[in-house]
Amino acid sequence: MSEFIAPYCAEKAEILHADSDVLVVNKPAGLLSVPGKHPDNKDSLISRLQADFPEARIVHRLDMATSGLMIIALNPDSHRALSRQFEHRKVEKAYVARVFGRVDARRGAIELPLACDWPNRPRQHINFDYGKPAQTWYECLDRSAKETTLLLKPVTGRSHQLRVHCASIGHPILGCEFYAHPAAKAAAERLLLHASELIFSHPVSAETMSFSCAAPF
Repeated sequence: MSEFIAPYCAEKAEILHADSDVLVVNKPAGLLSVPGKHPDNKDSLISRLQADFPEARIVHRLDMATSGLMIIALNPDSHRALSRQFEHRKVEKAYVARVFGRVDARRGAIELPLACDWPNRPRQHINFDYGKPAQTWYECLDRSAKETTLLLKPVTGRSHQLRVHCASIGHPILGCEFYAHPAAKAAAERLLLHASELIFSHPVSAETMSFSCAAPF
């Protein structure tokens, strides 16, 4: 199987906040967070930002297919401070997703352990033997007989957590290439998952920073 080469993303990232220590940006869907291993996958959010902010450092990532809010550090001290906040789960994150079918419960929690599905990576799977604990809270924002819009709040930050957890309850995210059945995958041209809210402490001033960004779908 040939190695994946990301198509060029013409949409630009939007800078929502900038100071001497941190950037908050809205990453478009279809753009890698960091360069890939393949020589043709060098274009990425951090590569583009470093053209104007040479000291920019990645703190966390979004999947290429996911759009939304990301925090970027602008010096080593802020990178360390922000990384600690993520490590200790001090950063509050919320996502908006449109999923297949009607979710009957107004809100709930999904607690299923996740592990890498090595023969099929980058896919993840639910594994009760050696999977790492993973927890997602969800709330219905809108629903019809065919689809539901969910607010998702991950407590943990496992790879593909929101995609696997939604699929595990029978409601895969529309447009998901990895975990959606054919009808759900064909229902959208992109993955309908967007990082819509971020709350964190400024790495220098400790001021509470709160950002929201509406989903483009």
